[in-house]
Amino acid sequence: MESMVRVENVAHAFGEETVLKDIHLSIPKGEIFGLLGPSGAGKTTLVKVMVGILEVDQGEAWVKGVQMPSLEQMKVIGYMAQSDALYSELSARENLDFFGAVYELKPKERKERMKAVMDVVGLIDHMDKPVHKYSGGMKRRLSLAIALLHEPDVLILDEPTVGIDPMLRQSIWDELKSLQKKGTTIIVTTHVMDEAEKCDRLAMMRDGYLIATGTPQQLREQTNSETIEGAFLVYGGERE
Repeated sequence: MESMVRVENVAHAFGEETVLKDIHLSIPKGEIFGLLGPSGAGKTTLVKVMVGILEVDQGEAWVKGVQMPSLEQMKVIGYMAQSDALYSELSARENLDFFGAVYELKPKERKERMKAVMDVVGLIDHMDKPVHKYSGGMKRRLSLAIALLHEPDVLILDEPTVGIDPMLRQSIWDELKSLQKKGTTIIVTTHVMDEAEKCDRLAMMRDGYLIATGTPQQLREQTNSETIEGAFLVYGGERE
């Protein structure tokens, strides 16, 4: 199966602290792949490597056969960071219009896509509100809309549903599943166990290491656990 995202022998340190340690991953086209682990496990650093924001000390990351970082290849990636990269003095519409221009969408297509993505995140009635008047949850939803705007081949979402109410969280996951059916490869970082269950495969991370990879069912069966949380505790050495 075609590998959309590949990470080989990746290690990275910030000063004295090594935050990624010998990471190997291959994510095929059309998979929803979860990176599961507590804060500080290395999830955000790893996705920044995949996106091409961060150059690694060791190893290589590839997206659609192109080694990252690559400015050109970033156009096929939709990225939602953990902290919202929004222009707070502008309205949501103006933010979307700006990012649509960055992604080189033609004006007519841009207008259609702006409406479509705001519909997905339930913000269609708040298009002209300045972003500084948005709540934290609304900003997360707008960030997701921007990541979806150019219909990327690879969608990388760092804790996408933090601060979002359960009903909307479910509708976002419904949208991710429908994008998957169209062939989009989706990578999600999370520490929420029920979201981890929704992924096709998971990589569990702890202290910069990948401690296990597999489908949620495989990970539960291999550890004789009823839940993903239980499996994580076994792989992490906290439970026999």
